[in-house]
Amino acid sequence: MQQILSLDPDNYSRHQIHSQERDWAETNCYVDIWIELLHSLGYEPIAAMPYTLAIDFEGDQWTFFKFPLADLDTLYGIDVQELAIWQPLTQHIEQQVSLGRPVLVELDSFFLPDTAGTAYKMAHVKSTVAINEIDIKAQHLGYFHGQGYYHLSGDDFIDVFRLRGKPDPAVLSPYVEIAKQRNTRKLSANETVKASIAILRKQLSLLPDKNPFDAFKIRFEQDLKWLTQQDLDAFHQYSFATLRQFGACYELAATYLNWLTENGEEQLVSIAQQIKSISETAKVYQFQLARMISRGKELDLNPIDQIAETWSVCMQQLKEKYLNT
Repeated sequence: MQQILSLDPDNYSRHQIHSQERDWAETNCYVDIWIELLHSLGYEPIAAMPYTLAIDFEGDQWTFFKFPLADLDTLYGIDVQELAIWQPLTQHIEQQVSLGRPVLVELDSFFLPDTAGTAYKMAHVKSTVAINEIDIKAQHLGYFHGQGYYHLSGDDFIDVFRLRGKPDPAVLSPYVEIAKQRNTRKLSANETVKASIAILRKQLSLLPDKNPFDAFKIRFEQDLKWLTQQDLDAFHQYSFATLRQFGACYELAATYLNWLTENGEEQLVSIAQQIKSISETAKVYQFQLARMISRGKELDLNPIDQIAETWSVCMQQLKEKYLNT
């Protein structure tokens, strides 16, 4: 077996983001695996979360937020590279893991047992995992996904890598990345905070020129007419791209500002609380939207105006603190 870290799913200790009561138990597959991978490698993933402040409404959905790869290199010395697939995927994974490089790959949740009750043996859903260990002969895989670390084996191994019969030419290779750890000195706690604040200043300079919630409200009001004619499956897809996307992201933003406070930064407590309120409102609003679809109840749009005002005030305060000094 090729293995990078010796981890036991039964005794795995999650990062605090995934171990406490939160508005959103999971964010998105890419962010969640990086949180746990960085945590397991001995780093603090919260330091790399300034990007959560600069998301935007993209016209039909909110930014699918991800850790910027350059920030991972700056803070942790991790160089992320795309992997070209020219031989069986399992062989690539075995080779890269043997070199100490976690492999991030898109797999079908239909064959991921950790998704039991949502997708496993129920729905074909693309999701990214980070592979830490593999044994091709024993048909064994150890991987980060969602909130934790898991194993799969046997038929799940065979099917998740599509090893039955000849490869179907209509099934394209998944997108694959490797995480190369540079041989550089690990930043101290103080150096990590300073580097993170430098990244924060850059992200604040990239804030949307216009309040994104103003544009979202216009589109959301239009989408409501369509949503009333859809089923709950359509609601879940729509909600993931909108309410859940910005809600989960701003909860991480509040977590980041609280982390800065814990590390000596001042005047951020109130801002963090207000940004956290955006997350809380999004979660409540998601339930109200579901009731509107299932029961035909009207939806009050005033909370979006309140979120817009909160966003405007908080971002202005952050810019005054970090860009005007």
